[in-house]
This record gives sequence, C-alpha cells and structure tokens, in this order.
Amino acid sequence: MPSDAAILIVDDHEDTLYALESALAPLGYRLLRATSGDEALKHVLRGQIGLLLLDVRMPGVSGLDVVRYLRRLEQTQHIPVILLTGFGTDQELTSTAFDLGVADLVMKPVDPWSLRTKVRYLYDAHQRALALEREVRALRTHDQSHSQSQQQEQSQGPRATAPAATPAPRTAPAPQSPRPPRPRADTAIPVQRDGENRTPAPKPAPDRT
Repeated sequence: MPSDAAILIVDDHEDTLYALESALAPLGYRLLRATSGDEALKHVLRGQIGLLLLDVRMPGVSGLDVVRYLRRLEQTQHIPVILLTGFGTDQELTSTAFDLGVADLVMKPVDPWSLRTKVRYLYDAHQRALALEREVRALRTHDQSHSQSQQQEQSQGPRATAPAATPAPRTAPAPQSPRPPRPRADTAIPVQRDGENRTPAPKPAPDRT
C-alpha cells in the first residue's frame, strides 16, 4: 500500500516532467511536479515528500543548491534525492553530489524500468526508516511516562492505611438467680378452703352427774 508521502519531480522542461511522470505512474505513488528550485523548496517545506527527482541544472536555484538547503534542516535532511542530468557526468559533479548525500545520479533520457526500480527501493526504504523512528520515539515516550509515575509514587511514600478496628471486650453475662425447684407430681399439696380450720375441734367431756 503506497504511503501518503509524494514523489516530487523537479525539472524546468515540461516534456521531461511528462516523461518522468509517465515512467513512475505504474508504481502508484502520489506524484507532484515543480519547474524551479524555489518551487521545489516550497513543496518540501510543506511536508509529506518521500523522494525527490531533481534536475541538476536549472535557472536560478540549481538542483545542488536545493540539496544543500535540505541537508541543513532536520526534517528534510534524510529525504532521498535522485539527481538528473542531461549534460553528462564529471568527477566534480559526482563528488559534490555524493558528498551531499545524493542517493543516485541518473543520465537523461532515463530508462523507465531502471528508474522505477531505484525509486521503489529508495522510497520504501525511507518510509520503513521513518516508521521505525516513530516506533522508537513512542517507546521512549512511554518509558519516560512510566518512569515519572514511579518516581512520583516513591516520592509520596507508602500510602497510610487505616488501623484495624479493635474488637470490643466481651463482658461476662450477669449471674441469674436460681429458680425454685418444681414440686414433684406425686406430692400432694394440702388445699385450705375458706372457713375451714386445719386443727380439729376438741370433743365435749361426758356428763358424769
């Protein structure tokens, strides 16, 4: 799946731009064009550029000037650049280009198949490097956050815990008064009726006269 980053084609000739766009179209990448060095810099500084196809000799700001500027900025210094030249290569141009970190120097007219192979390799390698850099940055951020949270917990000390509740002392139950014994069922309890005297009346003495 192609990335959202575009390939910027820079040349001051419209026919060359059209030929390069036709050669790279089968790759499925998003293509942008610029006809001068100044316009190329504006595209790059807006972001989302994954590779530059850059003509060496252009009026005003040349291709080498564009590369020099890109290598000074952190956000653009690693963008792969392929330089295009139609006037042949010389030792000075080759040395200067590779000293600036140019990925390749290609003669015009270009071979479409060879150009597509180089562009695909350089573009995909750059996107993988960016993805790995984002993952490393995210891991560092996560580790720093975790370390800071641990330091805060240690600086605050152990959390105070509420003392365990002491159970109330148990009191001995109050002594109970002994209950009177129940009478046995076979023991008769005399019942006193109203007007009845328990002691029998004495008998009268006999008359002796």
